[in-house]
Amino acid sequence: MLIFPAIDLKDGKAVRLRRGDFSTVHQVADDPLETARTFCAAGARYLHMVDLDGARDGIRKNSAIVRAAASAGLRIELGGGIRSAADLEAVFALGVWRAVIGSAAVSRPDFVREALAAWGPERIAVGVDAKDGLVRTAGWEENAGVDYLAFARQMEDLGVRHIIFTDIDTDGVLAGPAFDRLEALQKTVSCAITASGGVSSNADLRALRDQGLYAAIVGKAWYAGAVDLAQAVEEGGPQ
Repeated sequence: MLIFPAIDLKDGKAVRLRRGDFSTVHQVADDPLETARTFCAAGARYLHMVDLDGARDGIRKNSAIVRAAASAGLRIELGGGIRSAADLEAVFALGVWRAVIGSAAVSRPDFVREALAAWGPERIAVGVDAKDGLVRTAGWEENAGVDYLAFARQMEDLGVRHIIFTDIDTDGVLAGPAFDRLEALQKTVSCAITASGGVSSNADLRALRDQGLYAAIVGKAWYAGAVDLAQAVEEGGPQ
């Protein structure tokens, strides 16, 4: 299972939110680039980045940091504000390895089909972000009223092969991943699934690995000192 440590960016700073609530935003590291280098030194080869400015407002403000992180030797998976072919061109020009389409996949599924045709299924992922089982958009602030399993099936039918599932209720609270919802998703689609939200320990990561997930994202747990990243990478297997 691949391990993706996470850096969420807002106004050029590494921050975290609690359950996606922007009123809870707080800085968690002094320097995003130094944090990325720390991840690399621990053996991580992948980095999940979210441009929260882009996710909420559709205007990405952190491209210079993303470019620098990509130059540090990590494969960058980037989400937040990717809503057009021009956005994809721009983020891939930064050296991004995989782009995550979130809100636009809900409102414009044809954009997902076009992105897959242009870049291939390994470089495009769709973010399935859900609260109480219903998909959320616009930085998790808007309820799309769509069941997350039905949405995942729709994306698979379009040719999506990578899904990043975030259970918003568990995100940033160190309460453990949403194992039941992840299992339901595994039974619904054959896509490679990345688990996001709720990881609180190395034991959680081992459980996700044993559940057969493609990857897991580690955010707050690392910043809180609750996860040994080097151990997680070793136990995850070949990266």
